[in-house]
Formats: sequence, structure tokens, C-alpha cells
Amino acid sequence: MLILALLLAQAAPSAEALSLGEEVARSGTLASIAPAIAAKDTEDLVAEHPELSEGERAELRKVGASTFAAGSARLYAAMGEEYARRLSIEDMRAVLAFNRSPAAARYRAAELPAIAAAQAKMGRDMDLKNGIRTAYCKQTGKLCPKP
Repeated sequence: MLILALLLAQAAPSAEALSLGEEVARSGTLASIAPAIAAKDTEDLVAEHPELSEGERAELRKVGASTFAAGSARLYAAMGEEYARRLSIEDMRAVLAFNRSPAAARYRAAELPAIAAAQAKMGRDMDLKNGIRTAYCKQTGKLCPKP
């Protein structure tokens, strides 16, 4: 029982590690692109319901923003705990030093447009499931689309 207690105590990150981990999560790639994803999902939902009045659409957007804020807070806390378990305090400080740098800011600003442009260039090649099916069809003659 004592060994189990010691192992559990070792596994629990310190308050400093948890704080740094959450800061890493909030300064990373997901945090930079998540607001755009949330905005798109919200606007898609608004567009799917033309029966809503302008006031109802505004309320739906407010609900979307608050839902995103609450969900992302939980996500960043969970990610922070996992970073704290997997990275040293020194590693997290180094990651944060980069994430706070001007180079990181330029990288984050370029990342989403670069992903979108690459996706547009690749078109159907971005569909991995379809690519696997097509390659398997060519190799085995099975799972081929029906004519």
C-alpha cells in the first residue's frame, strides 16, 4: 500500500507544473486555431437555421461563444495536466519562451492559412480513408468503388 501511495504521489504534478502546462496548452497550435474552428461551426449552425430571427441568431452566436469558452477552459486544463506529466518544468519554460517570441507569433499567424492552402492544393488527396481504399483496390482488386 505504501508503494502505491508513493507512486501516486510521484505521478501528481506540482502546482507550478500544472500552471505551466496549462499555459503551454493555451499558447500552442490548438489554441491558435480553435477559435476559427469554433466560429466556423457556429456560423454553420446559424446558416442551417434560416428560420431564426436576427435576435435569435445573435443569441445562438453568444451561446456558441460561451460554450466554446467553457469547453476550451476544460480542454486546456486537461492538456496542461498532461503536459505537466510528460514534460519537465524546464522543458515547459523553454516551450513558453518560444511561444511568446515574435517568431512564434508569425508562425501562428501563418499556420492556419498555410494549412488551408495546402488542403486546397491537395483536394481529394487529403481524404486519407479514400486514398487507402483506392490504393488497396489497385493492389488487391477489393474494396473498389462500384461502377
